[in-house]
Amino acid sequence: MSAGISRLLSVFLRMESHHCEMRGLSNYHLSCCVNTLLQTLSATWEVADVLERWNSEGVNASNRNVPLQLKKVLVAMSSGGPQNEVHRDFLRCLDRNCVRLSVQHDSNEVFLSILNFTKQQMDDEALALEIQNLYKISIETQLRCLNCDSVQTAVDYLLNLHLHVKEDHNSLESCISTFLEEHELRGINCCFCAECGAKTPSKQCVKFLALPRILCVHLKRFRSGQRYTRKLDCTVTFPESFDFSEIAREGFSKEFTQTKCKYTLYAVVVHSGSAMCGHYTAYVRHKVNQQWYYADDSHVQQASWEDVQGTNGSAAYSNTAYMLMYRRAEEEQPQQQT
Repeated sequence: MSAGISRLLSVFLRMESHHCEMRGLSNYHLSCCVNTLLQTLSATWEVADVLERWNSEGVNASNRNVPLQLKKVLVAMSSGGPQNEVHRDFLRCLDRNCVRLSVQHDSNEVFLSILNFTKQQMDDEALALEIQNLYKISIETQLRCLNCDSVQTAVDYLLNLHLHVKEDHNSLESCISTFLEEHELRGINCCFCAECGAKTPSKQCVKFLALPRILCVHLKRFRSGQRYTRKLDCTVTFPESFDFSEIAREGFSKEFTQTKCKYTLYAVVVHSGSAMCGHYTAYVRHKVNQQWYYADDSHVQQASWEDVQGTNGSAAYSNTAYMLMYRRAEEEQPQQQT
């Protein structure tokens, strides 16, 4: 091999390695929560693809515009340059929108805030809706009167699946089953029945109308008591891949028409510590080399699926999965151009 070709091959290999490397984000005024969410959003290339198509040149008050700053930080995170400080404008932008710096936040609440700000502040309504639809879980709430057996339905949507966690051993499947259970409403919880013309006892349940491309699962590990909030470090096992139609066989509306319901995990938001004093990190599957990485603010290291599974709460320490990001299996990353 000639010296010239050898040098070119060496440069190519360094570029490819650099392209596949994940870099961290420095902790700036207690920003671990947002840092972690940015790592998961960077791995959600569908969001960056939509923002890239957004012509944001005419956007006013850019230092307060969350989707504009999100677009900039995701571009910077996907580039080859150093990343440690690229998120500061985004953090300041959130601060101007009342997601304050130097305050501990709940990652699920901040995640929903980012999606809501994006919908409100993008001047292209079609693209804003496209981002929301990536996460949109359409549901049908059914209310069956126990007197006359009539059924009332209402259609709504969620941007993530909030799952109750029991103070015991849980699995993703069992949590979804609990979400779909019927609940009896009696006494002061009785609802008005149009057929009976009065408030009557009833049973309420939820059915899925449509599943999203990106399924965000929120494991509700925090319990609010009379005096304080505590965290449940109990076990919640979760699979790397699963078929939603097999987990929730009876949980679909008659109007459900999707045939592809297989999902693959690509990011996990991890919480360590207590409810009042905690820290967020993330496990993220890289979109190019498909390897798992662990991001703890500015520190990033390669990880394994066994490491990711270790956040299910079965270990003696409190590094527990709090949010799970799944991608529908047929939605694959476009092939890299060579």
